[in-house]
Formats: sequence, structure tokens, C-alpha cells
Amino acid sequence: MIENATKHFYIFRHGQSSYNLAGRTQGRTNDSVLTELGRDQAREVGQKLVGRGVQVIVCSPLVRAQETAKLANLSLGVPIIIDERFVEVNVGEIEGLHYTEILEKFGEKYQQWRSSEGKYENMCFAGGETKKQVRERVFAGLEDYAQNSNYQVLAISSHGIMLSQVLIAMGIGVTDVQNGAILHISCTNGAWRVEEWL
Repeated sequence: MIENATKHFYIFRHGQSSYNLAGRTQGRTNDSVLTELGRDQAREVGQKLVGRGVQVIVCSPLVRAQETAKLANLSLGVPIIIDERFVEVNVGEIEGLHYTEILEKFGEKYQQWRSSEGKYENMCFAGGETKKQVRERVFAGLEDYAQNSNYQVLAISSHGIMLSQVLIAMGIGVTDVQNGAILHISCTNGAWRVEEWL
């Protein structure tokens, strides 16, 4: 990494999806697509990023994130790179279930899993991954771009739990991130900081 160079990352959650609207948990399911509201939110993301110097959009491989990236990119006109490290958490056995069904079957475990408390970071549902594993792979990706990329300003099209884990890793206990929300973080010589919400 260039000495004293600051890298900027604008991480945004995909627009409202069909599963969001239906109250179903998504995880890595890939048949959840943007709603009309979600498409509007995606275009708004791009408009908010105009003038910020974004040079590339790094994108989760999931359809809802790719749709969001493409619509946001109508305002930006930059390359889009697919990167598996920014995929949503694997929620295992609860993927696709309605939230009421999850609460009926898993109740307390689901509440603990949703918690930002560190003591629950190693728990997961059968076949899924832990929050700690999510943070490790996401920050491996962020560190890679911060240290090894020629891009100075990057946007990342990703997911709610992935974004909340970035915040928790940076000492901010946020568990719910709204569709279309944009978090601006920066890295200077290995030191990360939250800049702002857009």
C-alpha cells in the first residue's frame, strides 16, 4: 500500500428484495430479486455516489446485489467486479423460512444469533456460518483492496448482515441496516474508521 494513502469504501446494502417484502430470511438464496421499490433504491444509491470519485463497484455474486450494482452504475459508469468474499452470511437451515416460522422453531437461538453481543459470535444454524467467520472473510476482502488495489475509491454492493458485521468489527453495535443504506468507511495505513452514512 502507498504510504499515507487513504482508501475509501462505500458499502451499500442491496435494494428491497422479494424475500424482504415477504418477510423471509435470505442468506445465500439466489432466487430473491429486487422489487420495484428495490430498483428505485438501487438507482438512488448510484445518484448519492455521484461526485464521490467511485472507480469500481465490487459486488456480491448474489442476484439481488448484482441487480443493485447494475442499477446504481447507471449513474456511475464504472467497472463491476464480482467478489465472493462479500456474499451474504450462510444462514444454513433457516434459509428461505418466514421470520414467524424461525421464531416458532428456533426462538431464543434466533434472538441470540441476531444479537450484536460478542458472546454469540461463534454460534450458527446447521449448515451455516458464524458471524465471526463472516467478519473474517469480509475484512480479508477489505484489507486486500486496501493494501493491494490501485483503486482509491471503491463501492461495494452487498448485504445487511455482512454490513452489520463490518460495523460490529469497528466497535459499532448495529444489527439492522436498511435497504439501500450506504456506509462510508476509510483505511489509512491499516487504520480503519467510519466516515459517515449516506
